[in-house]
Amino acid sequence: MAMGKGGRVAVIGASGYGGLQTIRLLQGHPGLSVSFLGGERSAGQRWSSVCSFLPLPDDPTVESADPDRIAACSDFAVLSLPNGLACQLTPQLLERGVRVVDLSADFRYRSLEQWLQVYAKEAGSLNRTDATLCSSAVYGLPEWNGPAIAEAKLVAAPGCFPTASLLPLLPFLKQGLIETNGIIIDAKTGTSGGGRVPKEAMLLAEASESIAPYGVIGHRHTSEIEQMAMEVAGQEIRLQFTPHLVPMVRGLLSTVYARLRDPGLTAEDCTTVLEAIYRHHPCVQVLPVGTYPATKWARHTNRALLSVQVDTRTGQLVLMSAIDNLIKGQAGQGVQCLNLMAGLAPETGLPLQSFYP
Repeated sequence: MAMGKGGRVAVIGASGYGGLQTIRLLQGHPGLSVSFLGGERSAGQRWSSVCSFLPLPDDPTVESADPDRIAACSDFAVLSLPNGLACQLTPQLLERGVRVVDLSADFRYRSLEQWLQVYAKEAGSLNRTDATLCSSAVYGLPEWNGPAIAEAKLVAAPGCFPTASLLPLLPFLKQGLIETNGIIIDAKTGTSGGGRVPKEAMLLAEASESIAPYGVIGHRHTSEIEQMAMEVAGQEIRLQFTPHLVPMVRGLLSTVYARLRDPGLTAEDCTTVLEAIYRHHPCVQVLPVGTYPATKWARHTNRALLSVQVDTRTGQLVLMSAIDNLIKGQAGQGVQCLNLMAGLAPETGLPLQSFYP
């Protein structure tokens, strides 16, 4: 495969949704190129027989994720693997000088002990001892950790729910404008968030014409959101997060409720806060007061659409965010991190305009 200007990228878990979207985004990228396709289930097969709808030059063969082979042809690796698998491959890649962007949850927690508690099912009999890697991994939210991502050897890309919820919330925590207790996040996602492996709840007959909450108390992403929120706020935060599955393929809408410390602030004031924080971040668009984001507007883009409203009777702040869960919430964010790591502008090669409708 052809080599790009900024770096060669191995995509591991290439035939899953995260891997496919990563490959699609890297096609035609001016500074990055795909150098290796990895996947255990499809190892030994030509790419055309695995994903005929996404042709690649020279029809490469999907290979097993051999660290030596990856290191020989790649500067970076994007790991789009189930939780509990990336942590087994990552140390071997880092030892060989390959910089890693992990799309799973394996390195999102600073504490290995907390990961083992939250992901106990995936941990199973896994004997993880990489506490140092957990604490040194950079949380891959480019708008907030850009300089650290640029220098990182290991980036843990956030989940789609935390991305959509943190982007509107963090500016108000940073400025100390909201109470840190009583924060509520109500989020809704399409079925592609469940991955490409078949699951009963994601079947058309199950998900169509229905909307349902899940993981109502103690959902895994709750503590991930709290971790980043506490780092920005500088104090402990406990919030309520409730996800919902809606009958669409892609897209995520997050609505965040918080109480303003100054009830005199208006929606215009709060919009100015968001605009000031994100004025130099083209992957975030702040909408005018009274315009509320729709998931279709962000579809197939790496852009987060933010909006704010204030109930002046109660001092309640309402923050709204729409993203494409597979792009800004997964693969696009991974490429955004790769861009920074390769010394490129973060938005390089990423779609920012929706093909609405």
